[in-house]
Amino acid sequence: MGQSVILTGFMGTGKTVVGQELGRRLGLPFVDMDAEIEARAGKSIRRIFSEEGEPTFRQLENRVCEELATGCLRSELAEGAVIATGGGALVNPENLSLMRKRGLVICLDTSAEEIVRRLGDGATRPLLNVPDPRAEIEGLLSARREAYETIAWHIDTTHLSVEQTVRRVLSLVEAIPLTVRYPGGTYKIRIGNGLLSHVGGSLRATGIPAGTRVAIVSNDVVAPLYASQVEEALRISGLQPLLCVIPDGEAYKTVTTATSLYKQLLAGGLDRDGVVLSLGGGVTGDIAGFVAATFMRGIQFAQAPTSLLAMVDASVGGKTGVDLPEGKNLVGTFKQPACVTIDPAVLATLRKDELRSGMAEVIKHGVIGDPGLFIELAARGRESRGIDALPTITADQIAQALRVKIDIVEEDPYERGRRAVLNLGHTVGHALETLSSFRLRHGEAVSIGMVAAARIAVTMGVAEPSVTEQLGAVLTDWGLPVRCAIPGRSRLQADGIWRSMAHDKKRRRGRLRWVLPSSIGEVTIRDDVGKEVVLAVLRDMGAM
Repeated sequence: MGQSVILTGFMGTGKTVVGQELGRRLGLPFVDMDAEIEARAGKSIRRIFSEEGEPTFRQLENRVCEELATGCLRSELAEGAVIATGGGALVNPENLSLMRKRGLVICLDTSAEEIVRRLGDGATRPLLNVPDPRAEIEGLLSARREAYETIAWHIDTTHLSVEQTVRRVLSLVEAIPLTVRYPGGTYKIRIGNGLLSHVGGSLRATGIPAGTRVAIVSNDVVAPLYASQVEEALRISGLQPLLCVIPDGEAYKTVTTATSLYKQLLAGGLDRDGVVLSLGGGVTGDIAGFVAATFMRGIQFAQAPTSLLAMVDASVGGKTGVDLPEGKNLVGTFKQPACVTIDPAVLATLRKDELRSGMAEVIKHGVIGDPGLFIELAARGRESRGIDALPTITADQIAQALRVKIDIVEEDPYERGRRAVLNLGHTVGHALETLSSFRLRHGEAVSIGMVAAARIAVTMGVAEPSVTEQLGAVLTDWGLPVRCAIPGRSRLQADGIWRSMAHDKKRRRGRLRWVLPSSIGEVTIRDDVGKEVVLAVLRDMGAM
């Protein structure tokens, strides 16, 4: 039986008109539960209430819910439907459970003032056939609040048009869901334009109860753009937001910044039942996750990445950490998120150089395990060569890149084996980041590091020269660097890069582990790469 979309909520919130338009857009039949009940009873709901009483109406409502859940209502609904319930239908926990089996349940909310305006005197509504309809509306809303709060997904339609509400619903319906399994549990990744407005629902869908305090950890660049939207999304879902802001940039991914976050969480009243939600790029996610893993010995954590780099890499897999002067991520732990909400629409405000940096990780995933993705990116890179604007990265491409990483982290959740392949380009890349005082972006450094790894692979007979040529061409077409250089700095010393790599946390028994591409879509791990091979490659790439 196909999945359905179930719209519920108080009368006057727009369930019917939104449901009809949604059904048209999705090509699904529309079912108005109240109209279905009237057709069965042969009388209006107003008459059912007046002649037989509310208990009879609720029995009819329950029967329709059962038939919708089991597919017995009508055969044309077998492939899915858009269903609008009565305002009190899913207040009954049994009915709510039945509808959850049928599909995605979304609660539409509206302020009491707007409901009064939309319904007028409420003469056609049986429950409003009272001397003071407004007082009755407020009383019913209060009585049903707890039941409505058990529903994860909410959309406040008070200030939205029908079109705007339909778009909000579609962002949920059309989201790409991915599941990540790890020892002890699973978590969902949802990818889709407009999902930032549903980040509260993502948290509630994991079982986080209404009333939970959620600390939004963001930076001073992202917070002015999206913090208010996320705060509102959390409030709509019955959660209590607390905004915590840290400085932007890798230079601030330190124990000092972590300490400042601990103090902000304490000042904001966060306790062991609270949640840390990262809103930002990879640096923000790494430090927010580290803080969540260590504050009060660990509280829940979630991710809402706003950079492409974080979307396809840092937000998934559970690795968190802070840097030391000697190198990146030398202090850290694993902290799996409760959920990851990815909204590609936020990339519209990302600087082009940051978007290019993120593309390095997308390309890396193609090299590691998806030749089809690599070929697609190569074609798009050639098409955009010389064009100032970068091509738009789609939700499908983000999902494609993520599937490569998910397959790997599920097999090796704690980086004891295969997961090391995700470090393609990182051995040289991390050294370049450190030597540049992080003026070289992570993706830029990884781009150079991938070329170095490919050249080493060719030197050692692991790969054909065509691998280096293909990789270098794609990276160049996407505007990424392929030589050992830091803008505005004198030429790098190859020996200096080698010494910086001595602090790489991927070393085993004193030997560097190199991820080398043997072909596009396949890599191997080697620990027998000699110093002279590395220095020769680095010098050939522009180092002194």
